[in-house]
Amino acid sequence: METIRIDDPEDPRVAPYLDIRERDLVGRQGRFIAEGKVVLNVLLNSSRFQAESMLVLENRLSGLDETFKEVPAQVPVYVTSRQVMDRIVGFPIHRGILAAGKKGTPLQVGDILDTLPQKALVIVAVGIANHDNLGAIFRNAAAFGADAVLIDPTCCDPLYRKAIRVSVGAALKVPFATVPDPAVLAADLIARGFESFALSPRGDTNIRNVEPHPKAALYLGTEGEGLPAALLARMQTLRIEMAKDFDSLNVAAASAIALHHFSANGR
Repeated sequence: METIRIDDPEDPRVAPYLDIRERDLVGRQGRFIAEGKVVLNVLLNSSRFQAESMLVLENRLSGLDETFKEVPAQVPVYVTSRQVMDRIVGFPIHRGILAAGKKGTPLQVGDILDTLPQKALVIVAVGIANHDNLGAIFRNAAAFGADAVLIDPTCCDPLYRKAIRVSVGAALKVPFATVPDPAVLAADLIARGFESFALSPRGDTNIRNVEPHPKAALYLGTEGEGLPAALLARMQTLRIEMAKDFDSLNVAAASAIALHHFSANGR
């Protein structure tokens, strides 16, 4: 693997990595940033996304021999010092391994639903604006074999650098698409034979008492406000029993419990 030395933080070849935090929030012209060795390996083996380039600290090269075997010949690997990398990205980045990926054409909800298996488990996220929470939901979805994550327009971008990092690359593996209207989706899922369940601290049914359905959609809402009342009225609401003096879990933790329960349907 040939590498390219970068000594100038303003070198145009590493422009996609400039000021990562600020540019994550305003967009990166169809690119995303993958951070860390584990996430890089997921990207390099992704069927949906492609690596465009890599930026690596010089002292991390020796631990990437196996990873470099997966890097396509046309993908440049830029190598730099700690000082230059920190100036490029705009803050001290401890992992020292970055890759710029191409977002490509977004998947459409219909295309995902049309290709789901006979037994399917889907997450529908509404209003999840915290990147840590959304990343953790993707990680849980991958861990428990969910077939897709569908997000509404008020959710944050799963391809935000922090969301990808927290997901440990699962955001690059689990199919996802943006749903313009969750209420329309709910009707479509019912027509496709799905049983829809909404997680709520005040849900009518203890999740332990619900038999996992071969086709299940789990709806998750933002912490505090939860799911809109109009959505809750369209589906069975589930609660996770807790101690009497405590009323709610972090949405990421709740997703793990629900996914573990519904993944027990022999899929």
